[in-house]
Amino acid sequence: MSQRSQRPKLGQNFLVSPTAQADIADALGDLSRRTVVEIGPGRGAITALLALRAQRLIAIELDRDLAPALQEQFASQPNVEVLQQDILRTDFAAPPFTSEEKLLVVGNLPYYITSDILLHLFAAHAVIERAVIMVQREVADRVAAGPGTSDYGLLSATTQIYARVEKLFTLPPSAFSPPPQVHSTVLRLTMAPRFEELHLTPTPGSADPFPAFIAFLKMCFAQKRKTLANNLRAAGHEAARVAAALAACNIPPQSRTEQLNLPRMACLYRALSEGSAG
Repeated sequence: MSQRSQRPKLGQNFLVSPTAQADIADALGDLSRRTVVEIGPGRGAITALLALRAQRLIAIELDRDLAPALQEQFASQPNVEVLQQDILRTDFAAPPFTSEEKLLVVGNLPYYITSDILLHLFAAHAVIERAVIMVQREVADRVAAGPGTSDYGLLSATTQIYARVEKLFTLPPSAFSPPPQVHSTVLRLTMAPRFEELHLTPTPGSADPFPAFIAFLKMCFAQKRKTLANNLRAAGHEAARVAAALAACNIPPQSRTEQLNLPRMACLYRALSEGSAG
């Protein structure tokens, strides 16, 4: 499972541990009536396992050499389709991905575009049930981090708005060929958007209320060494309005963004939005 960067110097690291390959396939659950999307199948090791289990398997490979080889390898299996395209340009709500059941996604995400791919998956949350993904261990730590910890930041908050996060297992460099210089962690993300809990209303022109809230979180996390109030003032919010919104949400004036959970951040977002509207 590896989607090659368009920058060849980054190279590819193929998962060669049979145990890890089987564990990743198992983490998706029963696939007998499901459509699975594999991001970056690489040489097809996990693809071969999924092809035996899934009702439909759509493998998306960016590499112009690997994709044709995969198409030839799985040509005799009618439930497998290999597409040579960019995952970030893939519309999961359009054919051939349309399905009666929500999609299951699996993939080894390239380190340098992990956040971009996650955001792309979250944008398609309405048609995705869960994703089992492999990322750099340090990225997994950030994705799963809770408020009040040093790893908690924008990526943590964004992911946890859209999904429940489970750390499944961590793999050493020796599980790959060639071995990377980092450990990799497999996560399972179960889509469970927190629209109602956070009391967020849809963004105008969109059924998804989170993009505007995420833009607000970016302001708040802009500089982690600064207080939340300072970041908001630096983003253009008036000091008096910031102070009033913090007080309305019972947030101490010297709080830093990483100390606050999502419900309190949503409260602050609503308070500032109402103040702006007023």
